[in-house]
Amino acid sequence: MPIHNEAKLGEIAKTVIMPGDPIRAKYIAEKFLDEYKLVNQVRGMYTFTGKYKGKEITVMASGMGMPSMGIYSYELYKFYNVENIIRIGSCGSYSEKLDILDIILVDNSYTDGNFAKSMSNVESHMVEASNILNNIIEKTALELNQKYVKGNIACTENFDQYVYDTNAFMNRLPKQYNLLGAEMESFALFYTAKYFKRNSACLLTVSDSVYRKRELSSQERENSMNNMINLALESAIKL
Repeated sequence: MPIHNEAKLGEIAKTVIMPGDPIRAKYIAEKFLDEYKLVNQVRGMYTFTGKYKGKEITVMASGMGMPSMGIYSYELYKFYNVENIIRIGSCGSYSEKLDILDIILVDNSYTDGNFAKSMSNVESHMVEASNILNNIIEKTALELNQKYVKGNIACTENFDQYVYDTNAFMNRLPKQYNLLGAEMESFALFYTAKYFKRNSACLLTVSDSVYRKRELSSQERENSMNNMINLALESAIKL
């Protein structure tokens, strides 16, 4: 049985929506789910299972960083037989074409870290999302008239705004991958899903940019996050 999750077998759905923040998991359950129940709160990683338009869905926090995402996604796939995980989160943009609050559907995740080597003794730094999930998300976005950008992302081991030299970090990233920005969890999710032969996807909202500086109101942030959450949930009910 898992070490970091107290939910009983049968209390976690086959499809999980996974924000990083436990408070956001609580917000999603309260605002979007019916008949929801708190099934896990070990280490404050709130996990709720409820129904969205009649479909059973679980919302669980992942925490921050690849190690945290690696632990929780591993346990979901291995011990709870979860089939699909859709990460939803925020990212910093490295592209002049992206504006604050744009939504990114991640195609491939690149890291210069050693998550894959630590987990399976394999030298791997690029891993793709599940085509099955991405295709469903793209079709759903079209139905909802929800704009998005599909592309590759960098998955870092440090919060990019806190690195010693941001320009040096950006220059180190492989230019051939056309990385749109950076976040901290997608590689671990995609690699773990691949390890278990399950499905994973990642939707990100641009929260800051090296090219655009502007203050966002709390209402702007909430509306944008709600658009991303809605896209994830509407996609989830098709699985």
